[in-house]
Amino acid sequence: MVKLDEAVPARLKSHGAVFEVLVDPDGALAMRRGEDVRIEDILAVEDVFENASRGDRSAEEDLLKAFGTTDPLAIAEIIIKKGEISLTAEQRRRVIESKKRQVIELIARNAINPQTRTPHPPSRIEQAMAEAKVHIDPTKSLEELVAITMKAIRPIIPIRFEEVEVAVKVPASYAAKSYGEISTFGKLVREAWQNDGSWIGVIRIPAGMQTEFYSLVNRLTKGDAETKLLKH
Repeated sequence: MVKLDEAVPARLKSHGAVFEVLVDPDGALAMRRGEDVRIEDILAVEDVFENASRGDRSAEEDLLKAFGTTDPLAIAEIIIKKGEISLTAEQRRRVIESKKRQVIELIARNAINPQTRTPHPPSRIEQAMAEAKVHIDPTKSLEELVAITMKAIRPIIPIRFEEVEVAVKVPASYAAKSYGEISTFGKLVREAWQNDGSWIGVIRIPAGMQTEFYSLVNRLTKGDAETKLLKH
């Protein structure tokens, strides 16, 4: 359970009455987005109130009329998913900033400039979001926010999601110890061990992660591996 002094009310009006539960704001928003969250973990108290600030509990007849049950856990989940979550200004700012960072990171890792076939740096994506006046709604899922953002910034910068395939040849002296990290970086499309002990693999990765992948290969092989971009 969340501490009482860290909880905020989630509120739902139904059948002429107001019902409130006290919740962890981050957990409640995650539940609204469809993430796997246990209701017991995000409630401050397992009670339903008509006014949480005064501690006035809802009458059983009101609960039965509105929800068909008096089970506070079942009712709390309905209130969280269908009602309003009262965030403080600081909580809302923190959630929005966190979501914005996640959106930028996901786009930077998975998208490229189709004109140059190179990733956009996160700072360029953030600048484009500012120019497009992208609004980050903390109640929306990351997938929804990425879709909204991509649509908004396409008129500003050339960008699209794309995967590439990179062929890697690792010398025998590094093959065994570097195989695990290289082969699991993305999707291993095909591989072959050579008679001299070297390893050749083709890895499919998000286009925006090319720089990160090449850095990994160079670090593991001290720059002795060969790489070639296959998919254009």
